[in-house]
Amino acid sequence: MGEEGTWPLLKEEYHYHPGCPGCAYDRRKDLLRGMPYKEFLYVWMVSLTAALPISSLFPFLYFMIRDLNVAKRTEDIGFYAGFVGASFMFGRCLTSTAWGIAADRIGRKPVVMFGIFSVVVFNTLFGLSVNYWMAIATRFLLGALNGLLGPIKAYAIEVCRPEHEALALSLVSTAWGIGLIIGPALGGYLALPAENFPNIFSPDSFFGRFPYFLPCLCTSVFAVVVLISCIWMPETLHKHKVSENENQSIEALEAHLIDPKEKVEESGSLGTKKKSLFKNWPLMSSIIIYCIFSFHDMAYTEVFSLWAESDKKYGGLSLSSEDVGQVLAVTGASLLVYQLFLYPRINKVLGPTNSSRIAAILCIPILFAYPYMTYLSEPGLSIVLNIASVIKNNLSVTIITGTFILQNNAVPQDQRGAANGLSMTGMSFFKAVAPAGAGIVFSWAQKRQHGFFFPGDQMVFFLLNVIELLGLILTFKPFLAVPEQYNRN
Repeated sequence: MGEEGTWPLLKEEYHYHPGCPGCAYDRRKDLLRGMPYKEFLYVWMVSLTAALPISSLFPFLYFMIRDLNVAKRTEDIGFYAGFVGASFMFGRCLTSTAWGIAADRIGRKPVVMFGIFSVVVFNTLFGLSVNYWMAIATRFLLGALNGLLGPIKAYAIEVCRPEHEALALSLVSTAWGIGLIIGPALGGYLALPAENFPNIFSPDSFFGRFPYFLPCLCTSVFAVVVLISCIWMPETLHKHKVSENENQSIEALEAHLIDPKEKVEESGSLGTKKKSLFKNWPLMSSIIIYCIFSFHDMAYTEVFSLWAESDKKYGGLSLSSEDVGQVLAVTGASLLVYQLFLYPRINKVLGPTNSSRIAAILCIPILFAYPYMTYLSEPGLSIVLNIASVIKNNLSVTIITGTFILQNNAVPQDQRGAANGLSMTGMSFFKAVAPAGAGIVFSWAQKRQHGFFFPGDQMVFFLLNVIELLGLILTFKPFLAVPEQYNRN
């Protein structure tokens, strides 16, 4: 009875400010107890727009570098491909924190809309690249001006009631994971249209002269649709100064609503919430773990396409870009089902930390098995490759979603944009290093087919497992700061 009696009192303590978009949305959220389906759709579409251009180039990057005539030997293609993949993340690394701070100052909506606009412009220009340096420059600018993911993660938390936070962040990672799969699927199916669809596209046509423009165009058209729809996206940032009493009442309201089994509580008291983000160890430890697994995922994404398309005499599978696109399309469909129907239940039972640990453990034997698929023939190869890709990518999204939840629950609302921007900066740096490093290692591994210790591509997947194991170790104490209440549950 005591708990029920505090609810109306707490509700009266919270003051709505006229003209403030954040207050207006909070009032609406207070009146509507159900899930905000329209806002969740915005979260999903924007996250998908942010993810699609990141890895859509990987299925055709091998052939693009070949056609740009920058690599002198076949074994060097992976070396040059790595730097094109890294340029996007390097650009985003330089600006993510700035975009997060901007989202805390001027609002989530304007930053999101500008980021989508940059996708339309620079993703289109990348498809029109006529030399190696134009490809690197357009990818760099696409990353530097695309500040979408940090603000949309903060937005996902703010548009829903606390009991729906796991689902909200699951939508971000779902759309992100699907984008990282559908993007390469589009790239695989639609690149080189004059070769793959000679009855529709002639070699002398526009798409014949720019063989990698069509998949970029499809992504840009989708981004235009999302940009127009975001005109009606509600703003959630409070445009007034929030007093300490209001902060406390908001936190009390959230504490009243949240089931402790589903919510990772903030570490520390209300009085310490304004401390530097760098001194917030629950936040920083989860960001570091997020960066390690992001490095692994980006390296895996680059290696998978290069390995699958390289010749069998170099330890690859000799698949076409269309074959790789088909595998990734199947994986993308599985991600949608998994994240919408299975992950929320797994998170409720295991929590974000334990589910991430189990997923990391299961990834290791799967990666160990990849190099041995080269000994398989069809149809067994396609079946095994699809199953492995589905399981591996679903496990990876489980880990990323868990770190999303830990990060966003470690800071108050007025620091979420900056916190997510900081997270994106670290993640972008690691993801910038990952493709370049993966490309260099892949190129080196293909030259040592008869090495004594993990010959050929076995070395590549061994190193991926080393990174996965490092991330797994960091999810345990004393490194990861997990509140005692969460441990008890």
